[in-house]
Amino acid sequence: MSLSVGKLRGLQQCSTPDDLFVIMALDHRNVLQTALNPSNPDSISYSEMAIFKTEVTRALSPVSSAVLLDPEYGAAQAIAANAISGSCGLMVSLEETGYTDKPSTRKTQILPDWSVEQVARIGASAAKLMLYYHPEAKNAEAQEMLVREVANMCRQYDLAFFLQPLSYSLDSSKKLSSAEKRAIVVETARRLSPLGIDILKTEFPVDIDEVTDEGEWADACTELNEASATPWVLLSAGMDFDRFLRQTEVACKAGAGGVMAGRAVWWEAVELRGDAQMDFLYKTAIDRIVALGDVISEYGTPWTDYYSSSITDIPVDWYESY
Repeated sequence: MSLSVGKLRGLQQCSTPDDLFVIMALDHRNVLQTALNPSNPDSISYSEMAIFKTEVTRALSPVSSAVLLDPEYGAAQAIAANAISGSCGLMVSLEETGYTDKPSTRKTQILPDWSVEQVARIGASAAKLMLYYHPEAKNAEAQEMLVREVANMCRQYDLAFFLQPLSYSLDSSKKLSSAEKRAIVVETARRLSPLGIDILKTEFPVDIDEVTDEGEWADACTELNEASATPWVLLSAGMDFDRFLRQTEVACKAGAGGVMAGRAVWWEAVELRGDAQMDFLYKTAIDRIVALGDVISEYGTPWTDYYSSSITDIPVDWYESY
């Protein structure tokens, strides 16, 4: 497959020199407010959210290939504070936090007054959309249409597009079993990856609390790799770091190109303040990113294995029709 020059440049900016992804994710909003003050999340101010995100970004962007931030508290604020390392790509989320409609037909919405065009205008390397998705939900086709619409906008603005589907149970009273989760995550990759996205950001396809056999983890990840038409990366989904590191190795051995790691890396910092918080971010959190990077470097599949490009792909008059 080939990509346009803008998308190629975006993926280059978001990846390591070996074309792998070691991305720090911090586009959390409601969950972060709750973590910062569990008894009264609404008391967390705009400035508290923005400062926390900026400080985490300042600490971790020098060792990350890219950072994922939200438009409300993170992206512009980190740019203004000069907190994003010049060697680090910037990815910005598009969706409004949470979902609308019923738990069985979760609907994703673009944040009001926000768009792919604006993501491009602030100089981001890529746009990311989180999508609640179940292949058998009544609104599955509508959710797929939203992916196509965002993909078309990303093509228009020549911006790399990362899609993050999240699985859920159609019965809100029941949790997905590991077998159900595996089937949904794999089928989701099969259905959504051909819809114009560039990178799939996916859940680990096994509930590791239910299934402890790493051989089964590997089989599920191989099935996921075969189902995806695009490069894919693993999200941490609130997993503790040690287990996420194991998931990362298994996923990369099966074909993953890296991770977007959020709470697994920086979560404990929400309970710390002052010097203790800085000590955690600049020691423990950095060590975690480096450890993930080492595993990804050893076992990951470069995104360039999917997308080929060459100077011979660029005709002499390319700019006339760009």
